[in-house]
Amino acid sequence: MHHVDVHMEAEIYGANNRLAEHNAEHFKAHNVRAFDLLGAIGSGKTSLIEKIVPELKSRGKVSAAIAGDVYGDDDFQRIVKTGIIAFNANTGKECHLDAHLVHHALDHMDLDDVDIVFIENVGNMVCPTDFKLGAEKRIVVISTTEGDDVVNKHPMMFRDCQIAIINKVDLAEAVGCNVERMIADIKRYNPEMLIIKTNLKKGEGVKEIADAILA
Repeated sequence: MHHVDVHMEAEIYGANNRLAEHNAEHFKAHNVRAFDLLGAIGSGKTSLIEKIVPELKSRGKVSAAIAGDVYGDDDFQRIVKTGIIAFNANTGKECHLDAHLVHHALDHMDLDDVDIVFIENVGNMVCPTDFKLGAEKRIVVISTTEGDDVVNKHPMMFRDCQIAIINKVDLAEAVGCNVERMIADIKRYNPEMLIIKTNLKKGEGVKEIADAILA
C-alpha cells in the first residue's frame, strides 16, 4: 500500500502556485503575454516556436522563449537560431518545469522589449499539468504519430489547457490515425477548447495559431 502525505503535497502545490502568481505579475509588469507549451517528446513544441516566431515578427511582435528539458540544450539551440532571447532550463531528474525554474529563468532575461514569451515545458503528458508557471494560457501540442487515443489517455492535460494543436495531420493516414476521433475526445473533455490542425513542417496552421495567441 502506498502512503501519500496529502498535507505535504498541498504545501508543494501551494508554494508553486504562489510563485506562479509572482511570475504572472512579472510578465504583467513588463507588458508581456506568456504561453506554456505542453506535449510529448516529438509532438512539435519546438517546431511551433520556430514557425511562430517569424509569423509574430511579421505582425510587429517580439518573442522570447524558455526551453525546458530534463537534460541537454538541443531544443534551446534550435530556438536560439530564430534570433530571439532564450534561456535553457534543465530540470535534472524532474519531468516538468515548475514556477521556481521559470522564476530563475526570468532573472536572466531582459523582457523590456519583448511582447510574448513561450515556455516550452518538458516533453511529458502527465507531470506538467499540476504545476502552474504563471503563463496566461496553456497550449497542448499533440501529433498524429502518438496515436488517436492520446487524448483519451491524458484527459487532465486537455481539461487544463485552452488551446489544442493537432500536429502532423499530413501523416495521419500513413500511421492509421483518426484525427476526427482526436477532435471528438478533446471536445468531450473540454468543449470550449480551441482546436487547430497543423503541419508545422510546412508551416500549415501557423497563421491560425498566431491569431489565437494575439486574440
